Amino acid sequence: MATAVMMKHPASGMIKKGYFGFSWTYLFFGWWVPLFRGELGVAALHLLFTIFTFGFWQLIVAFLYNKQYMTRMLTEKNYVLADTEPVNTMAKLKLGIVA
Repeated sequence: MATAVMMKHPASGMIKKGYFGFSWTYLFFGWWVPLFRGELGVAALHLLFTIFTFGFWQLIVAFLYNKQYMTRMLTEKNYVLADTEPVNTMAKLKLGIVA
């Protein structure tokens, strides 16, 4: 089950909700999830993989998608975890963040 964690962009102050753990949303809606989260390139790639694997891709990526999304947000888009300390600690542990 996915757990929510708040993230904040330090420069703009924008706050987003991220998740870690199994993605039921991705399991049921597949490539639409990255599309609605604003990741057009990722959505297109996931659509192609879903088509070529006849949907099997969707079953596998449901276990991986939230971690991949959070990693992209934290590293590429420079968001930081901005939830309570216990939630931040659990997110860092699940996402493999050492610092």
